[in-house]
Amino acid sequence: MKQIRKLQKDRKPKRIKHWMLALVMTLLLTVVPAGTGSAAAVLEEVPFPVDSSNQAGWWSPLATYGLGYEYAYMAYNGPGSIPGKHTVAIARRDNDGLWSKLPLMDGTTPAEYLDDLGHNQPSMARDGSGRFHVFASMHSNAWRYYRSDTVGGIPQSHSADLPAGMTVTYPVVTTAPNGDLYLLVRVDKDLAGKREAVLLRWNNADSVWTQVKTIAAHLNRSVYPDDLVFDANGDLHILFEWAYFAASPLRHQLSYLKYSPSTGIFSKADGTPVTAPVSLTTADIVQPMAPSEAYVQSGSDPGGPGVQSAKMTLDSTDRPVIAYRYREESSTSFAVKQATYGAGGWNLQTVYNAAPTNAAIDVTWTGTAARIYYVKSSGTDRAFMAVNTGGGWTESSLAPGIPVERLAVDRSPKGIDTLYLVDVTNLKLYYGRNN
Repeated sequence: MKQIRKLQKDRKPKRIKHWMLALVMTLLLTVVPAGTGSAAAVLEEVPFPVDSSNQAGWWSPLATYGLGYEYAYMAYNGPGSIPGKHTVAIARRDNDGLWSKLPLMDGTTPAEYLDDLGHNQPSMARDGSGRFHVFASMHSNAWRYYRSDTVGGIPQSHSADLPAGMTVTYPVVTTAPNGDLYLLVRVDKDLAGKREAVLLRWNNADSVWTQVKTIAAHLNRSVYPDDLVFDANGDLHILFEWAYFAASPLRHQLSYLKYSPSTGIFSKADGTPVTAPVSLTTADIVQPMAPSEAYVQSGSDPGGPGVQSAKMTLDSTDRPVIAYRYREESSTSFAVKQATYGAGGWNLQTVYNAAPTNAAIDVTWTGTAARIYYVKSSGTDRAFMAVNTGGGWTESSLAPGIPVERLAVDRSPKGIDTLYLVDVTNLKLYYGRNN
């Protein structure tokens, strides 16, 4: 308990002024979801400006911590020194509701990078010692990795701590029950005609990164990381998509993989062991190809059926519950789908398909039901949550009147869905709580 209390009281950087706190509190918005049976969601504007590049579908920019205490950490792109560039920081909300900003630093200089929409967005996690780890602004780049050297400290560049010789995109990171971190990235192997998914581990006790394994690779294909989720047994559940080499905005054959760090075994959802790296002939395919679906290399969306964006949680029996966007053969827009695993294999159902959606999706498990979060492409209300009430899916608005374009959600240790909502139009970031 002493160790837990020590970590919970993580060092507090300089707080925002009291007048700013008062202003923030006046911006509280209470939103009552209709027909979900949940308590009201509360939104709060984060008191730091964001850059227009702060939007992605694959990222993991949100981490929560604490049982007796409660903290939220929101990695984001902030304005750069000139248009077309951005800085990166963590907005930290402490147990008292006070905000502080932790900028990523290269020594005494704030980290700053060129905008690259859809690629150069941050992912972060907090390790078991209370140090922050942020991966930022990588699109076929060498590592751009920042870590705080003290509990709750300002993250400094530690790129040299990761394996050399990699060009990396789409970092997704999560914290293991023992305080280690696991990182999934796409690594270019262009001379070999493929872009692979590589899994890495931060050993929290030894403070060192090592490569676990290349987990997915196929000739003339590129892997797109989606999500990493740990279960209570310490096993890691992995989600990713495939595209034609070298890249395409339309992906296919959403895939699942389970990894047991204690045994080193990779397996499918039914427990069948597989050898890593898996290929399209050995992967556990969640969303199969439709009859007219085809891999197409394109710099823009070529149309037709395919996957775009996916996230995952676990149910009460540690089975995967996946939310993803899939464009059916007969449609011109992406539907929101759910995939669950049972005795008969993968069960796929449509959550929402009445209007076009953005590449922003997430999912949590309340203990009895899944909550699926998504963003509509137009309308006064954009951000929604859907719950299956038994007779079908019922949606409710999360942010009435706010043109949310991107989101992320993390279920906190206290059993509250913490929301990360981006209003690109007005360059605002919102923190939310959905009980």
